[in-house]
Amino acid sequence: MGLNISNKVIDKNTIECGEDFFVTLSLSASPDIKSNPADIVLMLDRSSSMGGVPLEEAKLGAKSFIDIIAKSTDGTQGEIGNCSKIGMVSFSTIATKDLPLTTSVADLNLAIDALGAGGNTNHSDAFKKARELFDPQSQNNKVIVMFTDGNTTVGSDPSLEAKAARDEGIIVYCIGLGSDIDADALNDWATDPDSTHVSIAPNPEDLKQIFENLAVNISKPGATNIVIEEFLNEEFNIVEVLSPTSGNATLINNNVLKWTIPELGKTSNEGTSLKFRVEYVGNSSGVFPVNKTIQYTDNEGNIANFANPEITINCTQVIPVNPCPTPRNITFNGCQEYIEYDLGNYTLSDLGRILELSLTIKNICPNKRVAVAITLNEVDDQGLETKRGMKVIRVPAHSSIVCEDVKLTNIKFVLPEENGQLGKRKFVASVILNYIDNNQAC
Repeated sequence: MGLNISNKVIDKNTIECGEDFFVTLSLSASPDIKSNPADIVLMLDRSSSMGGVPLEEAKLGAKSFIDIIAKSTDGTQGEIGNCSKIGMVSFSTIATKDLPLTTSVADLNLAIDALGAGGNTNHSDAFKKARELFDPQSQNNKVIVMFTDGNTTVGSDPSLEAKAARDEGIIVYCIGLGSDIDADALNDWATDPDSTHVSIAPNPEDLKQIFENLAVNISKPGATNIVIEEFLNEEFNIVEVLSPTSGNATLINNNVLKWTIPELGKTSNEGTSLKFRVEYVGNSSGVFPVNKTIQYTDNEGNIANFANPEITINCTQVIPVNPCPTPRNITFNGCQEYIEYDLGNYTLSDLGRILELSLTIKNICPNKRVAVAITLNEVDDQGLETKRGMKVIRVPAHSSIVCEDVKLTNIKFVLPEENGQLGKRKFVASVILNYIDNNQAC
């Protein structure tokens, strides 16, 4: 079957400057379908939500899948060759065995053409009927390709039937359609790893390509002497590499990783993954692709298409206006059991209540200082305002190449209690800010 699916995912969509995240590379491979024939059951959703374009695109995808399998098994005159077979189950409120395992491409196409949309979604019955199409005595590899556009609405828990299929040695692939699909459910039903056995098509027009890619990968030989070289963009450093589930991973430098696998999927379907931790070392906000490039080779000439995930970086600067007091270091030396230490003189400064404010200034241009004025008024029961304080702050310029957010923290106002008693008090704060530097030479 060759290299089934290759993928690359990250565990976070957004991080702050200096934070890190994990990247996972994953592969799965299976034996050559000509020397290791397969029994494949297409399990197709025909519920009411599939009406119109979704069902028509799913039919085109299923037919393309069958044609590719027929060609890769050296089938002739509309037949699937070399002992491989394909059957079909469709489902809505209940599932039906539309066609037993067969080598006839024409019969499969007729069964696909006969599908019509209607009813609810019963995944459990579909997995049960699909399992029943397989001959337990057959030595062929057993594969279910499940397609659905919705979540379970009727029937029992499909995860039990899906697990039963996997326990029987059936390889389960899941194809989902639409942004509302329950990806966690598909991951639960499919053979592990999820990243190589689950595909989600955002739109119906994407289904044909997904079915074709899966058929091409199923029909290729297993992969041997795999070499994967991962090159990250310069804004990212690899800071930790976990042991892969297969092969060996070597850190060439801060940005380059090499993963070698002697063989994968030589006698049966096999998945593997490599996880490593990456740190953002740039100083600019924005959306950045993690990869510069990734290279894959093996002896069989398989082609791996790894995703290139992007991550959003937030480099908001944080400037404390009133820094916290400097702590004093007190050290016991050796066996010293008692020490007397004078902390020095301190001036009583914060009398009464203290109000601490913070604010974020959005999109400050590079190399420009900002002046910030904050006024604080107290409001009495009649709505009259009394001035209680004002602070003027100068925010230093930053040198990033793009505009940045800056957060001011620790802006404190001391609010004495005039009557000496604690009670409810109401304040309003106003902020005025503008650039100090407007293209002047100094």
